[in-house]
Amino acid sequence: MEPTASREPGPVREPLACLTEAYTCLRRGSCPSQRAHDVASAIFVGVCGGVSSGDRESCPPENHSDPTVELSCISMSLLEKISSALMSGSLPPAATLYYAEVLTGLQDMDLMLQLILHFQSNDQIISHLAAKSVSTCVFYQLHTSSTVCPVWRQKCVQAFYSSTPSPALDTCLWSITDVFKRLLQGGHQENIGKLLSAFDSSLMAICSKFLPEERSEVLLCLDDVSRSRRWGSTLCLLLELLELLTASSVIYAADVCLQSQRITYTHSSALLTIIGGSSHYFVKKRALLLLKRAVLQKSGEDWALGEGLYIGPKNKHLRADMSTLAKSMLTAVATNWLQRVQVESSSFFGGTRHVRGKEGHKADCVMLRALGLLLLKSLELYIQTPSGAAGVNSAFEVCGYLQSVWGFLRQGSLLRTEVTHCCCWLSLLFGEQDDDMMEAAKALFSIFLHHRLCSGLDDCSMLKAACVFGCNPHCHFLLLLQSISFDHSILLDFLISTETCFLEYFVRYLKYLRADWQGFTAACGKTSLLDRHLSLQQSPTALCGGDVLKVTNRDQDPYRSNACFQHTGAISSAGMISMAAGFHLVEYDSSDESDTEEMEVYQGAPVASVSEKSRFSALDMKLQKLSDLTGILIEPNTTPHRRAEGPQVPVFQSERTSCPNMAPVSGHVTCDTLARVVLCMSQLREVVKRLHTKKLFPYNPSSLLRLLEQL
Repeated sequence: MEPTASREPGPVREPLACLTEAYTCLRRGSCPSQRAHDVASAIFVGVCGGVSSGDRESCPPENHSDPTVELSCISMSLLEKISSALMSGSLPPAATLYYAEVLTGLQDMDLMLQLILHFQSNDQIISHLAAKSVSTCVFYQLHTSSTVCPVWRQKCVQAFYSSTPSPALDTCLWSITDVFKRLLQGGHQENIGKLLSAFDSSLMAICSKFLPEERSEVLLCLDDVSRSRRWGSTLCLLLELLELLTASSVIYAADVCLQSQRITYTHSSALLTIIGGSSHYFVKKRALLLLKRAVLQKSGEDWALGEGLYIGPKNKHLRADMSTLAKSMLTAVATNWLQRVQVESSSFFGGTRHVRGKEGHKADCVMLRALGLLLLKSLELYIQTPSGAAGVNSAFEVCGYLQSVWGFLRQGSLLRTEVTHCCCWLSLLFGEQDDDMMEAAKALFSIFLHHRLCSGLDDCSMLKAACVFGCNPHCHFLLLLQSISFDHSILLDFLISTETCFLEYFVRYLKYLRADWQGFTAACGKTSLLDRHLSLQQSPTALCGGDVLKVTNRDQDPYRSNACFQHTGAISSAGMISMAAGFHLVEYDSSDESDTEEMEVYQGAPVASVSEKSRFSALDMKLQKLSDLTGILIEPNTTPHRRAEGPQVPVFQSERTSCPNMAPVSGHVTCDTLARVVLCMSQLREVVKRLHTKKLFPYNPSSLLRLLEQL
């Protein structure tokens, strides 16, 4: 049927009736009474908007009468439904052949060119429906013929090279993002490579326009963003596409490795400039979350991309790219970048609201967590580089960065409370997000081990300094246990879950705990003192995931003590400390050292999906690797690898104690906390052993059990 230039309702009724019947039959899985060619012609007429070919360009779709616009929307929606139904394989064989013939007829009519004309429509409904239809058809063509639609490719490449903010550019960005997302979710490695190759150079061109390498050019771009909201929308669409490109480099590292997949890392400095200078809060928040997921290698996690496929070979450029990102982050922090970052009040379903006067508010925890975790992971990556791996200067530098992030969080505009023990920041920031908290705890533990090796401090002074800089692993572990009320079943959930890195963190910490029980006993004393002080004073607290904060006067020095609170109670005797320090689950001599175990997923365990089995296999490999690492930790009171000379890292001096092992707390409360910890670990060990015996544990925990038995 040829399109007609008439805008009278008469010519529209016939295609509308045909489309209505086709849509009804599609839902039922049956074939309409019309021929496939007639249905294709009706869709074509509807997409063209009832305008003749000579008048289409001069009469844009948004100027058509309402019935014609409705017909266009119905036609594009039906086209998207047909393509999706064919891809899903949900139709009976006869219906599959029928609707495949409809799409073949539309390809012969050059429908794609007509759909792309709607990309430049100012009517957002029309342009969005056109983008959805085109994306579905492109995906269907890739799936059936493994070819990229040339008309669509030409339009997107042209828009990317021009990089002029417009409805057409936004629609092209959304369309290619949708196709990438479908391919990643479906695991189509070969087609992903073809799509990346087709757009690699044009994607680099648009990123050079919106994310230039020179800071002055980035600032000019931000000026354009502040003057036009379309720039902000376009930038957000580009950031979403960058996350998919980054995810593809992690999931299919061995198959594809192009420049466009590394943009997030190579242009990380420009992204940080946007975070510190953009006038649109949603833009900087989107950019910050992109960098956070990139540094955690969790890009695309919100879309469940390639679930269970992250355990393959690593991208050959990944180490260098991660180092580039870490270097950009630390360089920005060194130039007071944190002071330029805007953090608004927390959002809710109604949006955000401005705080008036001294009205209390809660800062945007998503932004704060992303900032904190991005810096901590950057520090963890930095200490693995040759320049940050050793030396007292490196220890000074790392501690300076930690003080910067704690100082940023302590700003009055962010929180109304202050923390006098910096280790509490871990629970305060990440207590509401388990996966982030475990990543932060693991990063801080690595930073602590690095500081311990490079600072030249003895064990006593090291734990003091760790509390001042907020990286004492004993305090972190105790705060975690406090936040879950010493419930071993929650720890069991963490061990079984594949959503956090708790297993890796827990095994590494248990090995260190076995070597520094005295320091752990001292940390128990501080925690007991904190609980007792709170119960006596009943001071107002701010709780976030179980952490305990003291509301203090802002004029007070936050570093005046290495404990959370001051206390005037009696100092514990050496005998009571020794008694507490000797309280273990079992004697060390009664258990062998943790041996390497052959890890396996039990066949007798409950049936798991393919992705779950892949994840549990990843846990097996992590536990195997951790059990093999015997040289990570340094035993206390030994100094063969420490520097005996050189400047010392400043540590906090306490008037009441000369060593953390002599905590200012009575032996009764010290043993109370210690007993709860020991009981929790004992219960955890027994339940893991019972599940392991019954072959109900998803992986072999023998190495973990040996570590628990040695406490």
